[in-house]
Amino acid sequence: MKLLLKGGRVVSPGLGDVEADVLVDNGMIAAIGAGLSPAGAQILEAAGLVIVPGLVDMHVHLREPGQEAKEDIVSGTRAAAAGGFTAVATMANTRPPIDNAALVQSLQRRAELEGAVKVFVVGAVSKGQEGKELAEIGDMFAAGAVAVSDDGRHVRDARLFRLALEYAGMFGRPVISHAEDEDLAGEGLMHEGRVSAMLGMRGRPAVAEDIAASRDIALAEYVQSLVHIAHVSTSGAVDAVRQAKRRGVRVTAEVTPHHLSLTDEELFGFNTAFKVNPPLRSANHIEALFKGIADGTIDAIASDHSPHAYEEKDVEFRYAPSGFAGLETSLGVVLTTLYHTGRAGLMDIVRLMSTNPCRILGLEGGDISVGKPADLTVLDLDAAWTVEAGRMYTRGKATPFDGRRLKGRAVATIVAGKLVMRDGEVLV
Repeated sequence: MKLLLKGGRVVSPGLGDVEADVLVDNGMIAAIGAGLSPAGAQILEAAGLVIVPGLVDMHVHLREPGQEAKEDIVSGTRAAAAGGFTAVATMANTRPPIDNAALVQSLQRRAELEGAVKVFVVGAVSKGQEGKELAEIGDMFAAGAVAVSDDGRHVRDARLFRLALEYAGMFGRPVISHAEDEDLAGEGLMHEGRVSAMLGMRGRPAVAEDIAASRDIALAEYVQSLVHIAHVSTSGAVDAVRQAKRRGVRVTAEVTPHHLSLTDEELFGFNTAFKVNPPLRSANHIEALFKGIADGTIDAIASDHSPHAYEEKDVEFRYAPSGFAGLETSLGVVLTTLYHTGRAGLMDIVRLMSTNPCRILGLEGGDISVGKPADLTVLDLDAAWTVEAGRMYTRGKATPFDGRRLKGRAVATIVAGKLVMRDGEVLV
């Protein structure tokens, strides 16, 4: 099957920013140029639109196995397609945790059969994510895992984390750190600061993230392995990554759209849709994240899509789980917060949401070139739209952006040459 994206603006690191048609044939990019008109091709008119390498979300929770009431591969990948993502990496904190090769292979097979987009698997660092004994790291990498992480909790045992770095390093793969010292964070419900004091709620101090990130970076530097700091949310963690990069440490880092766009002041309404871990921070931390993006300290933007069932979030704030859906709002929030404010250019966003995630996880993609798989996202940068949680494809529809007006969204998602989303409607 041939698909011609006609008359669009193509933005990709290898090509630059050019006006061109893109021809897709048999799942691959067959030609890029002006005035292409192959016989028998389905035409997708892209005049006034932007064609970018398929977006990759390197940090999502598809909740399968064991928590399908929150999300599963079918609903989660349809949400990804709706949001413009052609691939996602799903985290290991399922029930049971993904801590062996059999589970990695099982998820991959199910995703191949039923997923709307490509799914890559992140295995656990420790067995059962208990932080006591290494999981089958080598076997999981051999089975296709792209990284390991005990995301959802910090690996307290420094020796265990060092061993994980060493083993992952043998395969050239990263260990993804959920950097927050639980002894300091304790049972805190939100960012510790002025707002938590006013609300009388126990806080999670920023220093808990700073300390954990610094320790994990130091261990990676010592053993010369790859470490990726997930969902960075504090100025101290940004600076720790920045200084480590200057020393040549093999460290990368991501931020989330919600940590870029929302502050802890949203918690005045005690709306559980705003409860997340790490928590929403104060404005000075957000400014540090912006600076980290501007100077290249931050490598990627990832949604940390963490859906929960309605009844779990519809409780008193202290009892609600942390996290919310992010796949379908991620791009719109990023374009609204970064691109339309002039804080980042479109090529910067392509690198943050496609090129760099592929590089960090060792995936093919992140650029548009002839002979490469046709994973493409088509954007309407000026489309104004309102988030309607009830119409989202994800099962866990809690989102802090419900009712928000955003500018910019994906209007087509193409995976391996197949059109899987068009104008907000998922086609698979």
